[in-house]
Amino acid sequence: MAIGLEHYLVVGAVLFALGLVCCMARRTAIGILIGIELILNAANINLIAFDRFGTGRFDGQIFAVFVIILAACEAAIALAIIIGMFMNFGTIDTDVADKLEG
Repeated sequence: MAIGLEHYLVVGAVLFALGLVCCMARRTAIGILIGIELILNAANINLIAFDRFGTGRFDGQIFAVFVIILAACEAAIALAIIIGMFMNFGTIDTDVADKLEG
């Protein structure tokens, strides 16, 4: 049995669902960041799968490289925000950070 487009799409959908659950269920900023990374990886799997089973041009791979660059930039900025949040509040719990009074 050969691996087809449907198999890649199922893996991408499962990874996206896990990332979404991780973003919604976690209270810490690191857990939310991991969920966002899972969602971006699911998008990459779908881009590469559609490129592989599509026209044969390298459009999906080029977009996947842009998504990887976006994920690296997002991780760097998010980690800087998390460090700043820890310095100000003493925790990385997002419920504490939503109270920005004073």
